[in-house]
Amino acid sequence: MPYLIGTDEAGYGPNLGPLVVAASAWEVPPKTQADSLYERLEKVVSVALPADGDSRLPMADSKVLYKAGSGLEALERSVLCALAVSGSPARKWRELWSSVVYRGEICERFNSLPWHAGFDLDLPVDSALDGLTASLQRLEEGLAAANVRLLGLSSTAVFPQEFNALVAQTDSKGEALSLTTLRLVERAMNLLPERGTVQVTCDKHGGRDHYAALLQHVFPDSLLSVRREGRDESIYCITHQGRPVEIHFLAKGERLLPTALASMLAKYLRELAMRPFNEFWQRHIPGLRATAGYPEDAIRFRGEIAATQKQLDIADELLWRCR
Repeated sequence: MPYLIGTDEAGYGPNLGPLVVAASAWEVPPKTQADSLYERLEKVVSVALPADGDSRLPMADSKVLYKAGSGLEALERSVLCALAVSGSPARKWRELWSSVVYRGEICERFNSLPWHAGFDLDLPVDSALDGLTASLQRLEEGLAAANVRLLGLSSTAVFPQEFNALVAQTDSKGEALSLTTLRLVERAMNLLPERGTVQVTCDKHGGRDHYAALLQHVFPDSLLSVRREGRDESIYCITHQGRPVEIHFLAKGERLLPTALASMLAKYLRELAMRPFNEFWQRHIPGLRATAGYPEDAIRFRGEIAATQKQLDIADELLWRCR
């Protein structure tokens, strides 16, 4: 059987909070390409917010499903159902992070952030449990009817200290994103069954058209060939651990279902990451307005917490992303 992997990010632009990169992995019938998966699953998955009476789960670019201040319900219902159907149900904030980001491993950098100390949260945040149960059943039945398996969701969260170190190492924010994404792709491929071709679709990274050197860096033992490099799409073929892999970097890659679901997971995790961060500072500074971490508001927020940050002896490197 062939396999599809899609990746996307959330939090590339902010100065506060993590960069989150996510991936979804699918097993599909022979000759099924990423651009036909929506059609195969059209009875159970919607490419936009469904109209009233439409019971399909929305799985689309996170920018379509989430606007700041609108609540997480549209993202959350689909992400939590996708996690459950792939064998990683999450009912708590920490359970979610350990299942998709750290795979149960203890991450010292994650746990050492002051705003994470003692924090947890019941999931779902904005969705009703009974609605989730019904949606999950429909998703399971729809995937089975289409002979498609959602094998898993995975993610990497790069918090400021690690992000700054990676940018300093590469001297390029875009290259830092590409390397983080390709290392996640490698991890996702290593979790697949041993046989079968793999098609990977990634949203383009900062307008970059050329990825061969980065691919060779992450997959040094793989034979690599360039099929196409251009503004709309760059395509590469590698042989990884004996299996053929085709990797696409696409402009507006979220139009494909595997990448769209990755976009949703990345955004959901990013929004959930900002909750303990904002709550921590608001406990110390009553009336402080929460931030999403994007540059202009991040500067405002940084100025308003500066005195408290100094009192608490919290280093800038834990807090502020250099680019």
